[in-house]
Amino acid sequence: MDENLKVYVGGTSDVDAVMELAIAASKENGFVNPNPLRLLGEIWPALARDHGIVGLIGADRKKLEGLVLLRIGKLWYSDDDILEEKAIFIHPDFRSAKGGRARRLCEFSKKVADNLEIPLIIGVLSNDRTEGKIRMYERQFGRPSGAFFLYRAKTGFLREETHERQN
Repeated sequence: MDENLKVYVGGTSDVDAVMELAIAASKENGFVNPNPLRLLGEIWPALARDHGIVGLIGADRKKLEGLVLLRIGKLWYSDDDILEEKAIFIHPDFRSAKGGRARRLCEFSKKVADNLEIPLIIGVLSNDRTEGKIRMYERQFGRPSGAFFLYRAKTGFLREETHERQN
């Protein structure tokens, strides 16, 4: 197995590379403008292993290939802990590469949930390549338990808006 494709746990020293990838993910998949301070507010505690964890892929810790951000929290109606996937993102340069990066990050997420013995909530919120993403998640997690809907919004608008400004 290629050593570059192992998922490893991120630490606080990875913050710059994680933030770079998180901002790219927000711009590509977002439907509202990202706020770097709010991103950091979710990422830093997970990198410090405070109610969260970050799984990373990439031999070069300064140029990550992919990440998953997991946080421990509670649903609005319960006192029970859950593990919530906040983001899973593969850098565009590595999406067609062999190795199953997204699958490996999903497996990492399941392992964390198993080790903590708490439920994992994970989903697809995307208007781009959605069917393929859903099929991959179904292979990893089974049948979905619902769906996301957006009203007055579409994911990826930030990428389209940026592209329009450049032309």
